[in-house]
Amino acid sequence: MKSDDLDSAIEQSHAALSAILKGDPGLYKALYSHTEDVTLGNPFGPYARGRKQVEATLEGAASHYRDGEGTGVELVAKYVSDGLACVVEVERGRTKVGGAEELVAVAVRVTSLFRLEQGAWKLVHRHADPITTPRPASSVISR
Repeated sequence: MKSDDLDSAIEQSHAALSAILKGDPGLYKALYSHTEDVTLGNPFGPYARGRKQVEATLEGAASHYRDGEGTGVELVAKYVSDGLACVVEVERGRTKVGGAEELVAVAVRVTSLFRLEQGAWKLVHRHADPITTPRPASSVISR
C-alpha cells in the first residue's frame, strides 16, 4: 500500500482531533476499524476495548469539549510495516473545557496504531495523555 494512503489516514486523525475539540466524536468513529479488537486509552478513564466501548468512550471524551480546534502536530516517530503502522505524535489544540468560557491550550502525547484492512488504513488503537513535559517521580506513584 502506498505511503500517501497512510499519510491520508494520519491527516484524517488530525482532522478528528479538531472535531473532538469541538465536541464531535464522529470523525474518530469513522477512522476506527469496525473490528472488536480495537482499543482506546484517553485521559478520562481506563482503556476501552471493542467497537461499542470505544465509541462510548469517544462520545464521553467529546462531551468535555466545545468550540475548539487543533493547532498543530509534532511527529515524534513513524514506523510502518506491510500491514501495521505506529505513529507517535504530540497533538496541540485549544478548546473550552466543561462549562468554562475561556479557550485553554491542550497538548497530548499520542500513540496511534493503524492496520491495513481491505486496502484502507484503519485506526485500531489510540492512546493519548497530557504528559508532554517532565514530571517529578512522586507524580507517577500509583495511589
